[in-house]
Amino acid sequence: MTRARAVPPIAEGVVPWPEEFARRYTERGWWRGVALGADLLAAADAHPDAVALVDGDVRLTYRSLVARADTLAGRLVDDLGLVREDRIVVQLPNCWQFVVLTLACLRAGIVPVMALPAHRQHELGHLAAHSASAALAVPGTLRGFDHAEMAEELRTGSETLEHVLVVGDPVRPGHVDLTALCAEPDDPAAVRSRWDADQPAGRSVAVFLLSGGTTGLPKLIARTHDDYAYNARASAEVCGLGPDSVYLVSLPASHNFPLACPGILGALLTGGRVVMLPSPEPERAFATVAAEGVTVTAVVPAVAQRWLASAAEQGAGRLASLQLLQVGGARLADEVARTVRPVLGCTLQQVFGMAEGLLNYTRLDDPADVVCTTQGRPMSEGDEVRVVDELDRDVPDGTPGALLTRGPYTPRGYYRAPEQNARAFTPDGWYRSGDIVLRRPDGNLVVAGRDKDMINRGGEKISAEEVENLAYRLCPQVAHVAAVAMPDPRLGERVCLYAVLRPGTSLTLDAVRASMAAAGIASFTWPEHLEIVDELATTKVGKIDKKALREDIAQRLTAREDALP
Repeated sequence: MTRARAVPPIAEGVVPWPEEFARRYTERGWWRGVALGADLLAAADAHPDAVALVDGDVRLTYRSLVARADTLAGRLVDDLGLVREDRIVVQLPNCWQFVVLTLACLRAGIVPVMALPAHRQHELGHLAAHSASAALAVPGTLRGFDHAEMAEELRTGSETLEHVLVVGDPVRPGHVDLTALCAEPDDPAAVRSRWDADQPAGRSVAVFLLSGGTTGLPKLIARTHDDYAYNARASAEVCGLGPDSVYLVSLPASHNFPLACPGILGALLTGGRVVMLPSPEPERAFATVAAEGVTVTAVVPAVAQRWLASAAEQGAGRLASLQLLQVGGARLADEVARTVRPVLGCTLQQVFGMAEGLLNYTRLDDPADVVCTTQGRPMSEGDEVRVVDELDRDVPDGTPGALLTRGPYTPRGYYRAPEQNARAFTPDGWYRSGDIVLRRPDGNLVVAGRDKDMINRGGEKISAEEVENLAYRLCPQVAHVAAVAMPDPRLGERVCLYAVLRPGTSLTLDAVRASMAAAGIASFTWPEHLEIVDELATTKVGKIDKKALREDIAQRLTAREDALP
């Protein structure tokens, strides 16, 4: 197939681990030099007739799942002309086709770029261009939005996108029916032997995850077969997953948390069952837990609070099988954490991690004080953690400081991002996570906040800088603008926009949001509160004082609540 233009090899944009570290990780058995798809096939061989994947009425055994994945891998190569290291942007909801496509990519060495269903033209166009993707996988229509039409517009304007793969009916002419490509083969042994004989290298890129995005659009995080297999495998061990585990996926499956912490991959690597659900809405989630005997799932704090409220009203009888509730993505309030076991009847596991690598878990046998008041400790003996002051000097335990980390599943740089890498990584490979933490003497971390201009809306990380850039571009009334986090009891934080307007103009929140909708901006990044002010608070050196603005909006919200009858 003739390419629109030459696509640069992935290796040109990846920052490798230094050889001395790679050798150490291999010697310790953390890196096995085996393709992640091969690891999954080995697990499937041990449980061929067990149910591996459930999505509504669809129930796939391990035998069927891996046969479909290997067949899809062949069809991507033979029918669509994709080759090893081609990239495909994956924007699918929680469905069985997402899992089959991911496994197919892992087998063929095609690299999925894990986008979110909420992304729109703005974000997807950037991801496709930055990764030089050859294909885009989308739902047809989801929650009233026509993803297939958007995908076609992106393909038309792209130098590299050749194929649009669609889940849903109808599939318009020129697009590819992904569900049809996932059909079972006539000769599973033949398609399997093809990929068994031609596997990706352990150190090659397996998947691109997305950064939270503190300086604009998401950056790409290259996770290798070696490090991501270890990420999922070690997480599954910490969480006690095994063949009897039933893992519910209700957060967006392309997030690192439900994908591999231990998530879909961890459950499949240990012979467990994965249950896909479109959303974590309590009524349907509780019914699914009861129907499938779900034993473990992952949620963000806002979802945990909705589950707690629902269980308090209606009882938690349908959650009888649930043994472990993982909560991560944002800090869970201590007082909320203490209610999980008495209200939901299951063990709480706090998870503090990042798509860039480091994962911290409270352990299943930790005392209540640790589980309810900390965000856990590093998963691996190979995790290196430092807590430092503004001069990168280590601070004593119990003192808040910036988190630095490196280890066997923490990459050494973002993909094709030298400027960001110079800021986010030290010369000797420590990743600056942007989190302010304190380390207790027992090694557990307590998250105290962020040191970057980031808004954490229910686990979705939003760049304040990107919101500001969009406001300047889309709202000509704006003379000066600042986006900050405002406190929210349900989501933790929401986006607040402070604006100084040009003389003689006016601006409403609805107008700001409408302009962002028209520009194809993901809705979770839209401002949810607008404050029109005469001037923005500044520091002594003339910079916008975000700290003062955050304090101001918190005070304004409190005053308004106090004024209510």
